[in-house]
Amino acid sequence: MENGKIKILKTEKNYISVIKKAGMICERSDGNIKAESMVNELEKELGTEVFPIHRLDKETSGVMIFALTREGAAALGKTVSDGEFHKTYLAVSEGIFDEKSGEMEDFLYRDAKKNKSYAVKTERKGVKKAKLEYEVLDEKEIYGKDFSLVRIKLFTGRTHQIRVQFSHRGHPVAGDRKYGSRTDLKEKIALFSEKIEFSDPFSHKTVSFEAKPDEEPFSYFEK
Repeated sequence: MENGKIKILKTEKNYISVIKKAGMICERSDGNIKAESMVNELEKELGTEVFPIHRLDKETSGVMIFALTREGAAALGKTVSDGEFHKTYLAVSEGIFDEKSGEMEDFLYRDAKKNKSYAVKTERKGVKKAKLEYEVLDEKEIYGKDFSLVRIKLFTGRTHQIRVQFSHRGHPVAGDRKYGSRTDLKEKIALFSEKIEFSDPFSHKTVSFEAKPDEEPFSYFEK
């Protein structure tokens, strides 16, 4: 089902999988925030209460899970906090990587006032370790510059983690002006939540939900 703003992948008794569009916020809006809200739109579409259990940045698109019951919110929230909620992303980043696959591990400090994270050299108060795995899938010249299509698996879920770790190595995500990109994608960035996999706390079966981006600049690369 698709209402023009949200595409629903699958509806279960206690949760729903959807594709978020860039420019929407994940949390409920009281009307004071100009951006459209995933929770508000889903509640309008479904006619029932919806509970966010994880988040994507406003500028990011892709697969998300929302709980449809309080029981679902509690159970899935525990799955997330226990680190059993596995997420894979696709990104188009600026430049060509010397190493076509590998891991990135950094200490990140988040400045809440600026809503921005920084890679720092040592652990201290407010600093958390961030780790991800990446693989370059394709490389292409777009807009007169070199770009890489990268698949990313997160081991930790820090604020703006992919964005700051890639920027720290000279490969900012395309469109991410906050972290040094010089590519203008009009209030979105080329970062897409491709797949979410977890053990369903009710059926105890491993489930996964997946989608592929079709908008620019992803559309320039081979399928």
